[in-house]
Amino acid sequence: MTDIHEDGRAGIDAALVRRLLAAQFPQWADLPVTPVKIDGWDNRTYRLGEDLTARLPTHESYTAAVHKEHEWLPKLAPVLPVPIPEAVAKGAPGEGYPYHWAVRRWLDGVTASYETVADLNEFARSIAGFILALQSADATGGPTAGAHSFYRGAPPEYYHDETVEALGVLKGRIDTDLAREVWDAALATSWDRPPVWFHGDIASGNLLVQDGRLSAVIDFGTSGVGDPACDLVIAYTFFSGESRAAFREAVGQDAGTWARARGWALWKALITTDLPVVERVLADYQAG
Repeated sequence: MTDIHEDGRAGIDAALVRRLLAAQFPQWADLPVTPVKIDGWDNRTYRLGEDLTARLPTHESYTAAVHKEHEWLPKLAPVLPVPIPEAVAKGAPGEGYPYHWAVRRWLDGVTASYETVADLNEFARSIAGFILALQSADATGGPTAGAHSFYRGAPPEYYHDETVEALGVLKGRIDTDLAREVWDAALATSWDRPPVWFHGDIASGNLLVQDGRLSAVIDFGTSGVGDPACDLVIAYTFFSGESRAAFREAVGQDAGTWARARGWALWKALITTDLPVVERVLADYQAG
């Protein structure tokens, strides 16, 4: 992960982090506080010295992840094949900041891209192995898919209205009849087994790479227990051709789960107008 000198988004800046540390964790108050480049909109992340990070939600809707990850990351880590964020401490509201926040262990690596990954087929198999290991983790008492996971792990029909609206907007730009067929196929299936752990956002930005290989998986904010179909979406957003085939073979999953995975990928691609992903999903559906 790479530092970047940019600050203040969502009303959160390094000065606030320093004040929070001084008030709640004085043992780290003298550490340098630096914004990091790898940073989603849901949270602002700062590097604390060499070994730690502070992660601050930008909105109340993202605070559930702080509590969830603090409880469950230590329980998931032992069964996973690569490191995940290590929960070090949980901060409380203060210094004018209204939400709980997290201190984590720093993880080295760069985000996955076609430039940083040495062998896409091997990488695809590594991601599949991670997903299967996560599904094998004990789900007893785990957080059931819902608002905290932004309904990842729940049936995709939660986003039915958004999908239908997007299809209307994109009529004439894509094959909306075929896309609706893909969506209906997703809704016609369901996860009929005990709930399993899912990550919820297996995307290149949450996959760290060292020496060309998968080295860590980050950001479990949308994780939970339920239907793991959402974790297969990377088949359409990052992999293609041989690497998609390698991923699909390694990760397994039944036809219904893949139908819902196409539904998840289609929904997101439609609402973000990512037409290349739409076309990949439609082509995969037609190929059977």
